[in-house]
Amino acid sequence: MGLAMSYLRVPPVLEGEPDPARIAHRLFGTPRWRDRSAGALLDLGGGWQVLHYLITGDPWDGRPPEADIVCGGRLLTENGTADLGLDVVYLAAERVKSAAEHLADTPFDAVARRWDRAAMAAAGVQDADALDEAARERFFRPAYEGLTRFFRDASEEGQAVYKAMAPRT
Repeated sequence: MGLAMSYLRVPPVLEGEPDPARIAHRLFGTPRWRDRSAGALLDLGGGWQVLHYLITGDPWDGRPPEADIVCGGRLLTENGTADLGLDVVYLAAERVKSAAEHLADTPFDAVARRWDRAAMAAAGVQDADALDEAARERFFRPAYEGLTRFFRDASEEGQAVYKAMAPRT
């Protein structure tokens, strides 16, 4: 089945609530959490781990700020916390800013050099064995450019980023 990842950008303090875990429960505690204004939500679907691999060279780890773009941050829930049904990772505004700067300074062609389907599959990257060569340009270049815009906009507005990981449907 695999996991899908979506991003939300919101102020670090939401309506007077400074605790990221309580903010996450307010944001994701409704089935309509995806109903956000244009630009506030970014959905990577199942392509998140390929992007993380391209950015960091590893399926899960890496150094900040590049690792913060996909897998980095503070896990607020674990194993889909029963009341939410998904895992939520929080990235504070100052880390969003560093990630945005890294993305702005790193064009897609620089990370695309890591495109090696066999190496990604051997590392256990989700769906790597099912990729075709055209997917790099058809899906991953636009997804990377979308991440770059998303983080730039969040950084310019001093926003935090919440990443939601849920089973793909």
